[in-house]
Amino acid sequence: MLLFDIVFNGNDKMYAEAEEAVNAAIAKYGEEKAVGFPETAYALAAYYAETGDKITNLKECKEGLAYIKTQMPRERRLDSVFKSGVATALAAEILEVTKYIDGDPYEGISEGAMTDAQLRELGVPLVVYDIPCVALIIHAAPSVQEAVDLVKSYQSQGNFVCLVGGIIDQLKEANYNMGFNVRVYPIGDNISCAAHAVSVASRVAMVFGNITPGDKVGLQKYHFERFRCFVNAFGPLDEKTVACGAGAIYYGFPVITNDMEYTPSVPKSLIKLADVSKFNKASLEARNIKIKVTNVDIPVAFATAFEGEIIRRGDMQVEFDGSRVDSFELVQTKELTEIEDHNIEVIGPELDEFEQGSKNGIAFVVEVAGKKMQTDFEPVFERKFHAWINGAEGVMHTGQRDMIRVRVSKDAYEAGFRAKHFGEILYAKIKGEFEAVVDKCQVKVYTDQAECTRLRHELAQASFDKRDERLSNLTDENVDVFYTCILCQAFSPSHVCIVTPERLGLCGAVSWLDAKATHELDPEGACQVVPKEGLIDENLGAYESFNEAVHKYSMGALERITMYSIMVDPMTSCGCFECICGIEPFSNGVAIANREYAGMTPLGMTFPELASMTGGGVQTPGFMGHGKHFIGSKKFMAAEGGIQRIVWMPKELKDVVADRLNATAKELYGIDNFADMIGDETITDSDPEALVAFLTEKGHPALGLDPLM
Repeated sequence: MLLFDIVFNGNDKMYAEAEEAVNAAIAKYGEEKAVGFPETAYALAAYYAETGDKITNLKECKEGLAYIKTQMPRERRLDSVFKSGVATALAAEILEVTKYIDGDPYEGISEGAMTDAQLRELGVPLVVYDIPCVALIIHAAPSVQEAVDLVKSYQSQGNFVCLVGGIIDQLKEANYNMGFNVRVYPIGDNISCAAHAVSVASRVAMVFGNITPGDKVGLQKYHFERFRCFVNAFGPLDEKTVACGAGAIYYGFPVITNDMEYTPSVPKSLIKLADVSKFNKASLEARNIKIKVTNVDIPVAFATAFEGEIIRRGDMQVEFDGSRVDSFELVQTKELTEIEDHNIEVIGPELDEFEQGSKNGIAFVVEVAGKKMQTDFEPVFERKFHAWINGAEGVMHTGQRDMIRVRVSKDAYEAGFRAKHFGEILYAKIKGEFEAVVDKCQVKVYTDQAECTRLRHELAQASFDKRDERLSNLTDENVDVFYTCILCQAFSPSHVCIVTPERLGLCGAVSWLDAKATHELDPEGACQVVPKEGLIDENLGAYESFNEAVHKYSMGALERITMYSIMVDPMTSCGCFECICGIEPFSNGVAIANREYAGMTPLGMTFPELASMTGGGVQTPGFMGHGKHFIGSKKFMAAEGGIQRIVWMPKELKDVVADRLNATAKELYGIDNFADMIGDETITDSDPEALVAFLTEKGHPALGLDPLM
């Protein structure tokens, strides 16, 4: 059978299933029944990206199918194969959404549709290539072991792995740890579930790439050039799977399969390999992906994919808890003569000397030396400890400084992981990532409780206090330069952050010191110096040099930018922001929602809906993406009255930022306990009038400020 016939037949079958499901749903619920996937503003994202039309109810599903029918040509030409492939994916998405009418059909079985919040959580790892690519694996491998080996190979490289079909059951049989947090995402058991992977790709294009829904050419180009994805499909392949594969190839996602008979090969696009062990290498080569893996000499796997792994108490061998027992992590700059490179010491008992399940103290003291090393880099290195230690499979790290918690799982312990391996991780990553400034590195891991206590008070606290004093005096006014950050341009080509001492990057991950260190470590890299020259408006934070910088680094997409205004030429947002604030006109203020908050806001939009109009590297007056830490800054919306404008935010977020917010309000405006004046979802999550009543009762200052609009 020719490839044309296989794809056309598969397209017809998927379309027929979708049509039957929609008709059955209409018969049961009526045409006006709402449909949608949980916690996403992109109503059927793949269809929306392709056509520019949202599907929100069953009537629109039927209209969508009518449109898809027009995109199912049967001419024996290659473009007809591709069109039919895309049509198959769109029909699959409509089929899938009918399954969600009565709730999540995959609950307790697999993950199903990915939420917008999850997608944005992947933003920073995607743009800095901590996630080098996305692998979609379809159907069951020839054996359970081959399934495990293939997934493990991708995971150990830091890739995000999506699973559809029988391979999910194979990994369950092997007790393989799956889930969003470890970047092995089981979507569902049927080939139509592949639509959820297409949805992810479509939302990436709209969220980060500012691709206008309905721009088919721009969408395809973005996928080819920006979103690195491929498909591994185990045979025997059925017609629907081949049709879906044609859609993947249209978008630039190559398909690698071990089905040697059913389909013809297409160079660089449809690759046939009988040996499953060669899938990894062939897949990466097909997308021209080169992965640099740092060799870390430890007895468990090491990759960024394990950063989200959670070690439950019942699975824990030993815990080090800085909230209960003195613990800390510290980097110190030394002279070259004071350090023996790759010297790792454990001062105190090894892990096998601790009682299983016990809480203990631990201290990581990393001493570095180099001709270009600066003390300013020390806290930058320390903030990396969290990700580095979490990279070890079976090890969990939270917190920083002297409030760290580290857990080692029973499985990691049984595999041979010991305290000395913390040192191996820190040594390998510091020398690997900061080789430009670090010539020598040695690590001391303290597990002796008395030493941990002594050093915390005599060594660590003095260093932390000295840094805090310097940082507290580090303001936008007392530095001569700011820095650009264009890390996100891998996915958001026109976005440019300007990072200042009082305004960190909107992702929350890049401070002014981080940007400074990044520039000095890589002078031609993502962070470039922006001098403060040509003052235009001090209140707005507008400078001629800032305009020149954003024009240059956005490749002409931006002309002007202000640092302290949400209304006049605000900073762009790429899509991986921690929070969004937007004008709430009834109360003359702004409401803030964080990525983790799934509910409604008084703006009448959820976080995903707010994000859908704020990202993509464009300026959106009245809305602003930002980091959590920026909320308590003196420069937050300074041109419009500052933090006095904040009238609502989710309670969980308010609890996180309350101390800093209260301190800033007291210092600038003489307001005590300002956080208590701010509404949250316990007051109202959607009623502006109820919010105004609460603000009036509390005497909130926003009500007396000049109108925002």
